[in-house]
Amino acid sequence: MHDRRLAVRAGELKPSAVRELLKHSKLPGVISLGGGIPAPELFDTEGLALAVQKVMSERFNDAFQYGLTEGYPALRQAVSELCQARGVACQAGDVYITSGSQQSLDIVARTLLDPGDAIVVERPTYLAALQVFQLAQANILSVDTDEHGMLVEQLAELLTTTSVKAVYLVPTFGNPGGKILSDDRRRRLVELAKQHDFVIIEDDPYGEISFTDDVQRPLYQHAVELGCEDQVVYTSTFSKILAPGMRIGWIVMPDWLAQQTVIVKQAADLHTNMLSQVITAEYLGMNRLENQIALIREDYRKKCNALADALESRLGEHLEFSRPKGGMFLWARFRYPFDTMKWLEKTLENGVVYVPGEAFYNDNPDTRTLRLSYSTVSQEGLMTAVERLAKSL
Repeated sequence: MHDRRLAVRAGELKPSAVRELLKHSKLPGVISLGGGIPAPELFDTEGLALAVQKVMSERFNDAFQYGLTEGYPALRQAVSELCQARGVACQAGDVYITSGSQQSLDIVARTLLDPGDAIVVERPTYLAALQVFQLAQANILSVDTDEHGMLVEQLAELLTTTSVKAVYLVPTFGNPGGKILSDDRRRRLVELAKQHDFVIIEDDPYGEISFTDDVQRPLYQHAVELGCEDQVVYTSTFSKILAPGMRIGWIVMPDWLAQQTVIVKQAADLHTNMLSQVITAEYLGMNRLENQIALIREDYRKKCNALADALESRLGEHLEFSRPKGGMFLWARFRYPFDTMKWLEKTLENGVVYVPGEAFYNDNPDTRTLRLSYSTVSQEGLMTAVERLAKSL
């Protein structure tokens, strides 16, 4: 415990500058391309209101009583059906409801990782996952990425000299890079997990937000085919496709891990908020989620294209990037040496903020990078934001 307090005091939790960014993004007149926040105007207000009414009239006792640590049975069943549609073959008993995918990562890390255990992440990777693994006192190692996601052969080389407990990644429309791990690399990663006996933590908050009809096969599906599904933990959430304030996420995990993880979850909060769980279950029973996802996809696709078009037109000589095929983020990199953390001070003066890329690196940060989120800004606002960025150079 003493060592853990020292780790936090030493500033190992990623930078305060990101927290300050969120404060600045709320100032009057500032356009925020920073937070990974769903567009509130797209929430299914009517559907959620109907679900709440049904809960209050028919499921009142369920919603306001203590529940099972594993989750509300009706919701576990509905989520298992959703997972099966995604290619994650599981039963309701394999699904564990959490208070958002952030808690999923936290309780899995606390169960799986002992201090000093090696966990491999992408470079760059999800900032809050780094915080979780740092608090678990894990030895965090990084593997580079390219246009097709994690460089799995670089991981294979690392494994020849290093014993690894787990690999964490967001393989579909990742945060912050927005990349898709190619199918060949997905299968190769699972083969490596089987060969070297490590656990893959597959984080999938954005997979449904696709701008094309392409279907990405989950790592879990490859693991089933290779007979090592007990080595893949699949996490997802309703935060990006329904409402983040509900705080409903889930884990699909094998029994050997679930037994201890449920104990950790119980110690943390007994169970996920029952009112949110019952509302979500009722909402899913209304069969409105598919249309809701289609609405989000189309809105974000248009916004993404508007942002990419404006960047190419006004900043193409300065920035390089790939157009996202889904998700909520565009990852860009200056074509020449540049400090995006320092530049943020100037862009804020001109009324626009973003997240400097170095926040997403555990080591060897690339100071030329930045993450731009397009989900909550109108198409016109995105064009204005790019003009302000251009003015700041």
